Amino acid sequence: MDSEDDMHDANDLESLDDDFYSGETAMGSDDGDGDYDFVDNESDGSEDITSHRQQQNYAVLSEADIRLHQDEDINRVSTVLSISRSAAFILLRYFNWSVSKVHDEWFADEENVRKAVGLLENPVEMLNARELTCGICFEDYPRNNMSAAACGHHFCGACWRGYMSTSISDGPGCLMLRCPDPSCGAAVGQDMINVLATDEDKKKYLRYFLRSYVEDNRKTKWCPAPGCEFAVEFVMGSGSYDVCCNCSYNFCWNCTEEAHRPVDCGTVAKWILKNSAESENMNWILANSKPCPKCKRPIEKNQGCMHITCTPPCKFEFCWLCLGAWSEHGERTGGFYACNRYEAAKQEGVYDESERRREMAKNSLERYTHYYERWATNQSSRQKALADLHSMQTEKLEKLSDRQSQPESQLKFILEAWLQIVECRRVLKWTYAYGYYLPEHEHAKR
Repeated sequence: MDSEDDMHDANDLESLDDDFYSGETAMGSDDGDGDYDFVDNESDGSEDITSHRQQQNYAVLSEADIRLHQDEDINRVSTVLSISRSAAFILLRYFNWSVSKVHDEWFADEENVRKAVGLLENPVEMLNARELTCGICFEDYPRNNMSAAACGHHFCGACWRGYMSTSISDGPGCLMLRCPDPSCGAAVGQDMINVLATDEDKKKYLRYFLRSYVEDNRKTKWCPAPGCEFAVEFVMGSGSYDVCCNCSYNFCWNCTEEAHRPVDCGTVAKWILKNSAESENMNWILANSKPCPKCKRPIEKNQGCMHITCTPPCKFEFCWLCLGAWSEHGERTGGFYACNRYEAAKQEGVYDESERRREMAKNSLERYTHYYERWATNQSSRQKALADLHSMQTEKLEKLSDRQSQPESQLKFILEAWLQIVECRRVLKWTYAYGYYLPEHEHAKR
């Protein structure tokens, strides 16, 4: 599994003999690992790296696409239910942008749905008076300076703006804004936001409005790549979760981690947690150190005799082997490089448990290090391959086209081959996470 093919080096188009991303010498020394029979026997990864799949089970959405989808859904609900677009948005937001769920719930029990989302069937008209009292600041204002939701509770423009600004600053909960009157649950729609809010607050509101389509919709997720603003709409029930965004980032739609076939999402989560946790640090300490008998601080012995002196302020002197006070040691106990007391106690089995624990920790650490180093090496090689692919796309393909007197369209196979290398590195990388968690009795024969 770890042998490498000789391929073209991206940095020297004239050389045909360079070893392509050899992955360091560690990749070539896997004694006893064997190749694994993966449970996931899907087709090879080459079909994951092409952007024009025959049966693509997802769609990458730009901001314009998201707005178009929102408008289409709002228009459908507004037309079928004969309600305003603002009311249609409130319903869609409440039912997580599921048009079918809105229709089902509305026709099953319209009254309860209206009550839940704050849509009144018969809006209340504002009082027909020259002046009205604001329900927040209790100042009197001309009627044309007052505004109210469908409930008829009127407030002045300044109080509305302050209320809206506070709600919008608090986050996306402003999309389900209700009347400021504590006893009222009437919805405050986007139409009122457009009229009363400040320009800055309107921009924030529209941003929450856009993001809600992705974040509240179970069929859509943002691409997790840093700085990417594309979203991915997925066909639920599809066989593969592998997704390639327009930013060229490949990820698993199910867990939003980097694409990781043939490893399942649970194994990836455990592996990532293990790489970031302190457990391996503790394993290393247990395997390579002993606690000071007095202060219990771990001490690593890397050379020298068995006479150990703990660091200040402890300064306790002891024997590395038996952990007894050094004042009780000397020539009669074996001198500086041996300990008769330790050997005698070892024969009696006194140290069996502690040695067994230390040996187990050491073996566990060595096994983890073996798999992690190879996982990290393939990750590094994949990053280098991606960088060289970008260089080939932006610079070297044109130069090669000029040198070979061939149109770039005839040289696209080079990019496809490069993409295959990137994909192979990804698969190789995750096979080490798979191998680490593979039970001993399930290891396949080489």
